[in-house]
Amino acid sequence: MTTQPLVCPSCAEPHSLDERFCRFCNMPLVYSGKLGVDEPVSDRHERARKIDPRYTEGELVRVTGAMNQAEAEFVQGLLLEEGIPSRLRRTRGFDVPDMLAAGPRDVMVPASAHGAAREVLLEAEIVGDEPATEQTPPSRVLAALLAAVALVALIIWLGTELMG
Repeated sequence: MTTQPLVCPSCAEPHSLDERFCRFCNMPLVYSGKLGVDEPVSDRHERARKIDPRYTEGELVRVTGAMNQAEAEFVQGLLLEEGIPSRLRRTRGFDVPDMLAAGPRDVMVPASAHGAAREVLLEAEIVGDEPATEQTPPSRVLAALLAAVALVALIIWLGTELMG
């Protein structure tokens, strides 16, 4: 029997049974398939370890958000049923202690799985049909506001010069 029956589907690094995620790239681990390795003890456990390798490439990107830890774990379960690995992270800007399950979470998937994950979540009616919109950074809003103020000031100055 081998002592490291789990491997990372992304970097192929072997891991022991007590680990769930790769210590190098944070991907969920899968069974290595070597002879002499104990098979998963239940159908549920076996499904949880079956991650489609097509969905393990690329940087982690946000696919959706959840209002709390329980909701985020539900979304993770839906994705895992389709072979899509995911990670949870606290949504930025919320000051909730790490030990609490309260507070919003971002569900992150590898870039190669983003399209498939959106399809799964659309089918489950968790996300809407609309494309993901990027928020405008505050610096761009400030620059646009300053440009508008400068333009109004120029128009007022020209108006006073022409009248006077």
